[in-house]
Amino acid sequence: MAEIRSSSAPHVNRGFILRVSSIAALGGVLYGYDMGIIAAAEIFVKRSFALSTVVEELVVSIVLVGAMIGAIVGGAVADHIGRRATLVWAAGIFIVGSLLAPLAPSPAVLIVARAIIGLGIGFTSVTAPVYVSELAPPQSRGMLIGLYQFALTVGIALADLVGYLLASQQAWRLMFGLAVVPTVFFLMAILTVPESPRWLFAHAREKDAESVLRSYTDAHGAQQFLADIQEGLKTPVEQKWSALWSPAVRGSLFVAVGLTVLQQVTGINTIIYYGPRIFALAGSTSHSSAIFATLMVAIVNVIATVVGITLVDRVGRKPLLYIGVSGMTVALFSLSYAFKHDATLGPSMGMIAIACLMVYIACFAFSLGAIAWILVAEVFPLRVRGRGVAAATLGSGISNFVVSFTFLSLINAIGSAYTFAIYGTLCIVTLVFVRFAVPETCGRDLESISLGGT
Repeated sequence: MAEIRSSSAPHVNRGFILRVSSIAALGGVLYGYDMGIIAAAEIFVKRSFALSTVVEELVVSIVLVGAMIGAIVGGAVADHIGRRATLVWAAGIFIVGSLLAPLAPSPAVLIVARAIIGLGIGFTSVTAPVYVSELAPPQSRGMLIGLYQFALTVGIALADLVGYLLASQQAWRLMFGLAVVPTVFFLMAILTVPESPRWLFAHAREKDAESVLRSYTDAHGAQQFLADIQEGLKTPVEQKWSALWSPAVRGSLFVAVGLTVLQQVTGINTIIYYGPRIFALAGSTSHSSAIFATLMVAIVNVIATVVGITLVDRVGRKPLLYIGVSGMTVALFSLSYAFKHDATLGPSMGMIAIACLMVYIACFAFSLGAIAWILVAEVFPLRVRGRGVAAATLGSGISNFVVSFTFLSLINAIGSAYTFAIYGTLCIVTLVFVRFAVPETCGRDLESISLGGT
């Protein structure tokens, strides 16, 4: 097997690390599919149940309420029973929700099913990045955690592809039901990987931790990793949420929650959830063509994410954030201008909208999309990492819910042009936040980031 080597880092079995990261990243596929499939399905759900705008927004956004609950519960569960076991629970929750949604006889049951799916998303989004970060060596940690985000974009693209293929049949129930397939693979795969050695050591299972470490590094490397973990555990694992507000952790909490909130309020999930609706506003002539345009945007999302996770450990976190968020800003203000002058732009309006959204999604994918969750998994000390990531996920969920629940109403109230201008302005706020609040963590081991503060 190939090994990861550096002058200061222990030898690490690359095949094992990539296998663990890929398996954990399957959770990202589930997240992406279940979040993305609503873009195609909501058109036909609205028709089937004759939904009002408010109920339609609730069907779309209720998954985020479940995700917030899952984030709160999942963080504590991950700290209590382990990262791997929590991912197993997440798979079971996904299966229940994915079976209930296509069988829903009414909007109320569909809303409950979407909330259950959200609970699984919350469990996964809290646990998977932490799980990978605790197994990955410092020199490749950013890329490996980024695989979760890459898998998420693949899940969204798969959802858009399924939506496009089934649009002519208006088969929204099948769109939801197909989520069971990757969930079963995820459950089978996660049962083949070990628990996080950092979690094992934190729970007084030193021999088990060393056994896991020896499975992907040599004896010297295992001892070196254990020494780093011991240094990070000089303070015991905290069981109280109030620990996140202690002076030693408060800065990490500000960075993590601030970045994940800004990731959402800059408008990304308006594209994920309402892509076909946006293209219809821009002049798309059919549901199938609008869904196809959304699929093209999703493919760009996948490609740009690959670029981001390839560069994140070479270029660094902050340079990619500067470049990407600047591009998002330009794209959103250009889209706002196009919607304000759509009468004069005529038939070219649709092409302009597609171009702006592709630039926006590409810039998001290689910057905020991948890097926000990498930083969240990195900045917290081990003793509060599960709860810290849960708090960031909660902040992300709340802001995501606000954006998705108000998007259609906002367009109806102030118009598309001003709506996208608001998101563009929030991109400028994000650039300021990155400049003054976000640390550069590239190449640093987790314990030094935690001990050194943010």
